[in-house]
Amino acid sequence: MNTKYKDLIEQTFEFPQEEFQTHNNNLSFHEIDLMKLIESYGTPLKFTYLPKISENIQRAKKWFNRAISKLNYNGQYHYSYCTKSSHFKHVLKEALKNDIHIETSSAIDIDIIKSLKQTGELKEDTYILCNGFKRDEYIENIISLIDGAHRNCIPIIDNKEELNLLLSQTKSNFKIGIRIASEEEPKFEFYTSRLGIGYKNIVSFYKAEVLNNPQIELKMLHFFINTGIKDNAYYWNELLKCLKVYTDLKAICPSLDSLNIGGGFPIKNSLNFNYDYEYIVEEIILQIKLACDKAKVDVPNIFTEFGSFTVGESGGAIYEVLYQKKQNDREKWNMINSSFITTMPDSWAINKRFIMLPINKWNHTYERVLLGGLTCDSDDYYNSEQHINAIYLPVYEKESPLYVGFFNTGAYQESIGGFGGLQHCLIPHPKHILITKDHNGNITTTVFKEQQKSTEFLSILGYEN
Repeated sequence: MNTKYKDLIEQTFEFPQEEFQTHNNNLSFHEIDLMKLIESYGTPLKFTYLPKISENIQRAKKWFNRAISKLNYNGQYHYSYCTKSSHFKHVLKEALKNDIHIETSSAIDIDIIKSLKQTGELKEDTYILCNGFKRDEYIENIISLIDGAHRNCIPIIDNKEELNLLLSQTKSNFKIGIRIASEEEPKFEFYTSRLGIGYKNIVSFYKAEVLNNPQIELKMLHFFINTGIKDNAYYWNELLKCLKVYTDLKAICPSLDSLNIGGGFPIKNSLNFNYDYEYIVEEIILQIKLACDKAKVDVPNIFTEFGSFTVGESGGAIYEVLYQKKQNDREKWNMINSSFITTMPDSWAINKRFIMLPINKWNHTYERVLLGGLTCDSDDYYNSEQHINAIYLPVYEKESPLYVGFFNTGAYQESIGGFGGLQHCLIPHPKHILITKDHNGNITTTVFKEQQKSTEFLSILGYEN
């Protein structure tokens, strides 16, 4: 009878997979020996594998450009990165190596843009798409780019008042986009996104506020679906509604030449993940082409703003199982040396699942367990995986450490968890390392941030001057 953990995984999934293999009964990730990382840096440990960022950008560019060529689509594709997924400089630097554009969400985003321009890492012709709800500081920072002659800075108008706020701050001519307030999925608590202008109001808004103002040029229509790009009736219906607005607007607005398809691609959250990216991309391009041909208007250039897809699969976290608590006849709690609430807040806040695998002991027998974090909060746990609704790990042995890894955690977790600041129950944020690979496949690791110290917490809390 096959009772080893490796047998369980190989019988349940197609394994090994592109990024996951085992060597000497230990797990490797993109050919990185994770046990060596643990030996070098200890646990808990966060890491960012930077080459994965460039890899995913190039994959998306290939899919879109291939579909454009196949369908004889007379428009260009532009990849932009949604910075709110991860603002770290090492992420932006890696992404910008791939000739991409940037989507911002707040005033401080613009300060990051200026910093990258000063170092030459962001080009003068890079599109800066300024999204989100805008008030004083954000408006002022956007105008500073426009007045500074960054010709491809495009504020995306979220509400009718924003345009007047922009006009009141500058005499320069500038381009704008308009965001559509899409309808949410039926299961949502509300019907319409709080962001953007309603489908029925966009053409009238353009006629009243933009058409006869020579200072403004409408460049882009922005379409965003909160749940991301999915092959379901809801997504395709909303896309067709968006295309009807685009073609109506294009018929009276020659300067409109771009469609921003917001809402990202999903990323791998299980070893059983299956998503046909190429089919979805080709179908999107086809639907846009058909709608424009029917309305006899030129097709738009396509922008996407992928955040999680860009950076999510580059991140991971490794913990040690400190102790096993047997609470009753059936429940075994493996207690990790960190907190899920602080290091992977999406697992707690929105029940998001990440790929979870042991780092070592793949040749050991396995048991069903629950995983608990260090805080005294009853919600600090991780207890199910999408594929089998339970966690199975190698049997806990007090004398021999067991390490577990969570993968594809690179989007949002640091910013939502309050990186470098206060953490729940003052559990320190783990050491964070960056991993790069050269053209010869040689791996280099550097420490980005050491684990938080008591003095940092005390200073924030006012106990140290």
